[in-house]
Parts: sequence; structure tokens; C-alpha cells
Amino acid sequence: MSAIATVSCPGRGDADLLLARFARRAIASGLRVCGTVQVNTERARAHACDMDIQVLPDGPILQISQALGAGSRGCRLDPAALETAVRAVSDRLNEADLLIINKFGKMEAEGRGFRAVMAEAVALGIPVLTGINGLNEPAFVQFAQGYAQALLPEIDALSDWLDVSGAPLPH
Repeated sequence: MSAIATVSCPGRGDADLLLARFARRAIASGLRVCGTVQVNTERARAHACDMDIQVLPDGPILQISQALGAGSRGCRLDPAALETAVRAVSDRLNEADLLIINKFGKMEAEGRGFRAVMAEAVALGIPVLTGINGLNEPAFVQFAQGYAQALLPEIDALSDWLDVSGAPLPH
């Protein structure tokens, strides 16, 4: 059993959809889930890098990307909005059976974002599930120090991992 599990999907947004679906299933089964899932909200003048996350289980949807202008090329992540989400998740962590973080991203790779919350969850014995991409995988491997397991991007694989993690889904 690994304290942390990762999922990676080849299609853009597929990991977001998988994690959101799994979170709904876990919540519906009675597990106390906290964390975030990415939801893509339709809006006028949406940009491909626009990001919204929902704080689990029933928290707000927060826009964590910022409008930088039509010619911008830099990272659109709004660090202040992300920290708002981090605080909301941190406040709920002690009551959780499972922590889901939509992505171990650039901020986590740099030692910020949800990184400390993930470490605290592991210290508390709370299983952690997160999305990962190849760009941030080396930083994640260093962070996880051998305590992580890559899962197949399938609901059953996530459920099987959770069953042996100490927070099984009721059948």
C-alpha cells in the first residue's frame, strides 16, 4: 500500500474528469473527502489555460487562473487564489478519510501550493490521490520519496488502491 497514488492520462483534461468522477463516487459512498478537483467552467473569452477548482466535498468553485492579456505567454496561475484553496482544504484535512488534489503542478514542484497539505495528510495517515504530468514528475518523485504508486487511469484501479489504503469504499 502506498500513502500517495498518482494518476496520469494522455488526453488534456482526462485526469480532471477521472478525479472528479472518483471524488463524487467516494463522497456518495460516505467517505469524508477533502481536496480539490478541476472543473472547467464555460465563459466568454475563455482561454485554454483557464482553471477553476472545486474545494471538496461541497466547497466553492474558485477561479485559480488570471487574465494576463491577449499577448501573454507566461503562467496564468493566480497564486493568491490557489492559496485560498489551500487554506480551505487545510482547514478540513483533520476530518478527512481521503485527500484528492487535482494536480501536483508547478507550485507543488516548487515546494508551494498543496505540497505541505499533502505531506500533512500522509503524516496523519490519510491517503492522498493526485494527478501528475511528465513535466512535474521528477519533483513529485523527490517529494514522495518512494511512498507513491502510479495507478492506471481507471475508476476500478483508484477504488482498488483506496480499498487497501485504509479508507475503503463501502460496497
